[in-house]
Amino acid sequence: MSVSNTEVFAEVRRVTEALANEDVSTFEALEEFRVKYLGTKGLVKGFLEQMRHIPADQRREYGLVVNALKQAAELRYQKAKAKLEAEAEHTRAATLDLTAPGEPIPLGARHPIAITMERIISIFERIGFSVADGPEIEHDWYNFTAMNTPEDHPARDMQDTFYIVGAPGMLLRTHTSNVQARVMTARKPPIRIIAPGRVYRNETISARSHAQFHQVEGLYVDEGVSFADMKQTLFYFAQQMFGATKIRLRPSFFPFTEPSAEMDIWLGTKTEEDRRLTKGTGWLEILGCGMVDPQVLENCGIDSSRYTGFAFGMGIERQALRLFGIPDIRLLFENDVRLLRQFASAL
Repeated sequence: MSVSNTEVFAEVRRVTEALANEDVSTFEALEEFRVKYLGTKGLVKGFLEQMRHIPADQRREYGLVVNALKQAAELRYQKAKAKLEAEAEHTRAATLDLTAPGEPIPLGARHPIAITMERIISIFERIGFSVADGPEIEHDWYNFTAMNTPEDHPARDMQDTFYIVGAPGMLLRTHTSNVQARVMTARKPPIRIIAPGRVYRNETISARSHAQFHQVEGLYVDEGVSFADMKQTLFYFAQQMFGATKIRLRPSFFPFTEPSAEMDIWLGTKTEEDRRLTKGTGWLEILGCGMVDPQVLENCGIDSSRYTGFAFGMGIERQALRLFGIPDIRLLFENDVRLLRQFASAL
């Protein structure tokens, strides 16, 4: 060191005594005080770095002296800060004109996803479906295995998802079918539910797809449930939701239903928008459906020789895009008030 230990002790005490005379009358001066004494390159940090040069038998005393400086600096800073903030608040209150007209509060709006979800729920509640909920972080069994998609099944490639590090078998659900599995394992038929909620898939984000989106799935299990019951239920939904006059069911594949189908609604080709949405065919796909595979019923402890059922599922974002003419799914997740403000009248 360039100075003796005695001088170092004296310097710390001198700085401590000088605290009381520091100017902290403004916020700018207060910040300068903090940097000077308590900053990463401040005096307290500098005195602490001198510790290695102090003889071992004097370090305890030196530490007490430096700590006293630190506490004094922090106390001065906190008191000055509280005083300045109180004075600023008093000044603001003194200049506040209580007679001035208030600022209008802008009208809020429900998000188009929420509006669409509530419409779907309302339609199915009218015909006896109740709403069921389940976890978004789910066990593999409920999300895949119970739904007739065991490990290494090729159908899993259709729904690649995100797995939880350090939690074997746990993942972000790829569909709300996990709710169906949980309800079927916990209750006996008759079961008539819809399961709305957020789901996740490892997909490239584009104008038509997103790694996070919302679904509504439905399930009806009872004695004697038929394909005709499913068709009429979904036709009622299409009428109420879109004003559709015709639907069609096309053969498809889902591992948890057999037979399976995609359902289209008839829009026609009268307008340019109809031709664009339907690619000139007049038909627009809106959901997937099918009769619950007997193996799924057995996996969940339901006697498939006695009970049958149907299930369906749809993406809520896709329905919102069609209902409100939104061209890009990414707009639904950007929280741009210019978009959301348009739905204030859709409540």
